[in-house]
Amino acid sequence: MADITHGHMPHTHGPQTHVSGSGEGIPQPYHLVRPSPWPLLGAFAGGLLALGAVFYMHYSSWFLLILGFLSVLAVMFGWWRDIIKEAVVEKAHTPIVKIGLRYGMALFIASEVMFFAAFFWAFYDAALFPKVFPENPQGVWPPPNIKTFDPFHLPFMMTVILLLSGVTVTWAHHEIIAGNNKKAGQALGLTVLLGVMFTFFQGWEYSHAAFGFTGGIYPSTFFMATGFHGFHVIVGTIFLFVCWIRTMKGHFTPDSHFGFEAAAWYWHFVDVVWLFLFVSIYWWGSAGGAGAH
Repeated sequence: MADITHGHMPHTHGPQTHVSGSGEGIPQPYHLVRPSPWPLLGAFAGGLLALGAVFYMHYSSWFLLILGFLSVLAVMFGWWRDIIKEAVVEKAHTPIVKIGLRYGMALFIASEVMFFAAFFWAFYDAALFPKVFPENPQGVWPPPNIKTFDPFHLPFMMTVILLLSGVTVTWAHHEIIAGNNKKAGQALGLTVLLGVMFTFFQGWEYSHAAFGFTGGIYPSTFFMATGFHGFHVIVGTIFLFVCWIRTMKGHFTPDSHFGFEAAAWYWHFVDVVWLFLFVSIYWWGSAGGAGAH
């Protein structure tokens, strides 16, 4: 009280405090982040992963692709570790900070929508207006040299797996809101298991494909769209696995659990993209949706 009567605010510590030149703390709800190496390292890791993908597609070389993927995982680990420390230890994520985090995650998912829109655009352009090539002299879709997957065999089972995982992640959200972290952990564990199952079956599907990546426009658009979706499933599974660990540690409360909400948003986005992939590429596109031209 003596400090207040003399016109001074009590000095507080931590990331929620802006420190003036006189050394007196001014409490405010904004998070003034410390310098971080992760954005720059993340850019390098993403570039290395993209370069590795190019080398794999052109020269069948796995080295840079694996190195890039491991680099992305290392950046994810370090960056998440720092953010969890901010949220749990430093209590830096105030309600105003969480609004910024929500806008950031929403804009990120919007950018991902446009990312996949490019692949859908490429597929629909090739399917609706098939070009005449030596391997496709009649200009039909799918090309006559392509044996497509039966959409209601393995792809349909993968669809059921992803939709079920959307149910379990929603179940986990309701349990966190109810303050029951044990049941939330069980639901998240099931979600992670379903994500791993989806990745396994997609790998199985790729290994039994009757066409290769360089086999023409259909294989290229098919593997680019479904392959990038599979990569997002792997990232989302890791994201949910981190949330599962945090749930078991009691990091999430009914009033503060945006880390989980961000993972749930991302996972539902992955679900919706797969539904469009299933209907567009596996069902409509593979069944000759464009007919003959």
